[in-house]
Amino acid sequence: MKTMTCIICPRGCSLTVEKEGAEYKVTGQMCKRGKEFAVNELTNPTRSVTTTVRTVFTEFPRLPVKTDGEVPLGKIFDVMKELDCILVKDTVKSGDVIVENISNTGINIVATISMSLMMGVS
Repeated sequence: MKTMTCIICPRGCSLTVEKEGAEYKVTGQMCKRGKEFAVNELTNPTRSVTTTVRTVFTEFPRLPVKTDGEVPLGKIFDVMKELDCILVKDTVKSGDVIVENISNTGINIVATISMSLMMGVS
């Protein structure tokens, strides 16, 4: 038996998970998303990644970025290591793809702000 707190919504339901054969029995959830969260957390945990990457602009040295999907938990260090080598050389808009298919996950890294707005450039 495993206990965990669901993080899908602000309720933070306390879940209890038991494996019964090939199936999982989840209790404590107040919605159906809680069961899906618990099973995924045990079988294939994933996380969103938010961080910054370097730029060539002295007035804007770091660009906030995030994944456009969730990365397998075991790949997060690979993603961060790859992002450590990124240097953005052009101004970008919010949502622009900075890195496609980061660490062969099928997930892209996207900018979370428009640099021109932050630098006062039209």
